[in-house]
Amino acid sequence: MRASRVASRGAGRALSHVLLAAVALLFLYPLVFAVATALKPPGETFGSPTSLVGSEVRWRNFADVFSYVPFERYMLNGVLVAGAGTLVVLAASALSAYAFAALRWRGRDGIFLVFLATMMVPQEVLVVPMFLLMQALGWVDSYQALIFPWAFTAFGAFLLRQFFRSVPGELREAARLDGAGELRVFLRILLPLARPALGVLAVFTFIGYWNSFLWPLIMINDVNARGTVPLGLQLFFGQNGNQWHLVMAASVISVLPTLLLLVALQKHLVKGIATAGLAGR
Repeated sequence: MRASRVASRGAGRALSHVLLAAVALLFLYPLVFAVATALKPPGETFGSPTSLVGSEVRWRNFADVFSYVPFERYMLNGVLVAGAGTLVVLAASALSAYAFAALRWRGRDGIFLVFLATMMVPQEVLVVPMFLLMQALGWVDSYQALIFPWAFTAFGAFLLRQFFRSVPGELREAARLDGAGELRVFLRILLPLARPALGVLAVFTFIGYWNSFLWPLIMINDVNARGTVPLGLQLFFGQNGNQWHLVMAASVISVLPTLLLLVALQKHLVKGIATAGLAGR
């Protein structure tokens, strides 16, 4: 009887592994298709019959990306905007989350609910008033216009507030009894404990800035000087035809910064996601 149970558990585990592998391959196929298309000759992108592999492996396509457009400039701009935006979001979200989670003041919960309600407003609704504000500040066609307007959102504050509320209040009270002020409690106790949650927020924020297309399209006039990667990708479509092999090569190259970030923060990301399920008391 026991042997049959062990065998059934083993079969169920093997079946679950097979299903997970199939789902993983399903999600990986677009990336495999992009890499395969990036290595095809120009005339075989939409060949008939359709083949995943071209007649030759054309590594030169990746070099042609940088000669067709100044793609290295777009990559540097994207890293600058996404990196700076992520730092601003982490600082603003951590401070506001601490105020909503650890400090007691009149109207705190009501203001937090109003703050959360802003998450229901789509970006498209805010584009026109935000553009008028940037125009009044003289920030049109500038890096700060790409960084600051979307850096003060409720998502980061909500995520970190839930984590701060899971930290025992006795730690803060013990620090206050030792003479530590609120800023010291925040910097020396809560922030080090919040590294997993900060890692999760950093990954989501960086990817959001990196993939943003609508707002840079509206704000940036000189694409060659301050354009980001999504704006650079559209330059492969024009009067000379659609360079699909270069688009795929550029798309593969553009994945590298976010992939490196995920690898660098993998430990904090996994721990943060696991901890998030226990937070929110």
